[in-house]
Amino acid sequence: MTSFRSVNPARPDDVVGEYPTHTAADVDAAVRRAAAAQRDWARRPVPARADVIAAAGAVLLRDKAALTDLVSREAGKVLVEAGGDVQEAVDMAAFVAGQGRTAWGETVPSELGDKLCWTTRSPVGVVGMITPWNFPVAIPSWKIFPALLAGNGVVIKPSEHAPACCEAFVAACVEAGVPADLVQVVHGFAEPAAALAVHPGVGAVSFTGSVPTGRQVAAAAMQSGPRLVSLELGGKNAMVVRPDADLDLATDGAVFGAFGTSGQRCTSTSRLIAHPDVAGELVERIVKRAAALRLGDPRDPAVDVGPVITASSAQRIAGMVADAVDDGATVATGGEALTVDGCEGGAFFAPTVLAGVRPDHRVARQEVFGPVLAVLEVADLDEALEVVNSVEYGLSAAVYTRDIGTALAAVDRIDTGIVYVNAPTIGAEIPLPFGGTKHTGNGFREAGTRGIEQFSQIKTVYVDYSGRLQKAQIDTHPLDAPGSGAGEGS
Repeated sequence: MTSFRSVNPARPDDVVGEYPTHTAADVDAAVRRAAAAQRDWARRPVPARADVIAAAGAVLLRDKAALTDLVSREAGKVLVEAGGDVQEAVDMAAFVAGQGRTAWGETVPSELGDKLCWTTRSPVGVVGMITPWNFPVAIPSWKIFPALLAGNGVVIKPSEHAPACCEAFVAACVEAGVPADLVQVVHGFAEPAAALAVHPGVGAVSFTGSVPTGRQVAAAAMQSGPRLVSLELGGKNAMVVRPDADLDLATDGAVFGAFGTSGQRCTSTSRLIAHPDVAGELVERIVKRAAALRLGDPRDPAVDVGPVITASSAQRIAGMVADAVDDGATVATGGEALTVDGCEGGAFFAPTVLAGVRPDHRVARQEVFGPVLAVLEVADLDEALEVVNSVEYGLSAAVYTRDIGTALAAVDRIDTGIVYVNAPTIGAEIPLPFGGTKHTGNGFREAGTRGIEQFSQIKTVYVDYSGRLQKAQIDTHPLDAPGSGAGEGS
């Protein structure tokens, strides 16, 4: 079997680990193991499953420092963000465990006597998961914990850029009491992902990644028959700043939203749609802050911005910046890949602000997935909201204003799954649903009380204890009832 290496993006000579390149046959074996373990797991009472998930959260919390360092080393996230990644998994465990003792359905009065009607949820069997590298502990927790609570087995294929983080997360689950065969990890590139998407033994597929790949996964998943396919795809998130906004607050939000995780979040602030009265001052403030950000080894607590994930990513980002300049935009700061002392070979890109961007520019319409903020000046609120909605994505948006009417109008009219008021486009919290509209997803939501819907099926139950045949709609509305027309006319 061939293998590949996971490396530190800040220091590519630092090999985090070596992992097998799994094949379709390996995926098949993993699905079979997970399916065999799932049968016993599904027989456990839901609160008992919840107790194991809570225990997994405790293991993650105990090992938070070590996991934080691993996330920083393998995914290139600065320590404070890497710690947030791990904490998100800890919090998700607590939240999902709590759902194990809450209502899973509804009871409905029957139209017939001596009859009960209710709904419940049942597992789909084995869930196939394909996850990205940028939240290598948090995103697996968003998927695996609800899937386990619902009574499923799991086969997860993590990004080839973050296999160690996924392995560490699964190891914590097993230590906490999750059966060892219940959660299987397969590694590699396109082959295991494609095999997982079409495997007939997989009852649901959950994918987080780019729009083109998500479409391929969804199309492939349907080849083996109807199943649940949950997609969480890209974003082209906008921050609208009105003339009455608190510019200190807007500056903080833009810097964190655009350059946190080196701009490599699906919710990163990619567009700044500012009123002309404040655009100049706001850009000046952001440029000053961006230029002062320290790039370097993300495991250094003094560093503000780590690397992008690969050298090819840096080249791609540079190409998009060059296209923007060709279209007439100007580089206010940044705009180029950088070499950082002490991080030889690391993939770094300067925090970048592009001024003079128009809505039709490529950089204003396509996801950059890097530390690039495109600034558009728009005076009219209606026009600003049209610009927000003009892209194919619909994940997150923000509006900065002191006027409650403006804020609520924006909330009503912005076509995204998440809207923030006076906060950046990043910062979702787990008790609330996460996901987007348009090409950002396909209607499912992760996290929140609806997160489990991706990994379970509704079952409707009728119990008739009358001891006789009762016919809904027929017994309750006989043909000779008043108003039925029976016995009238002809």
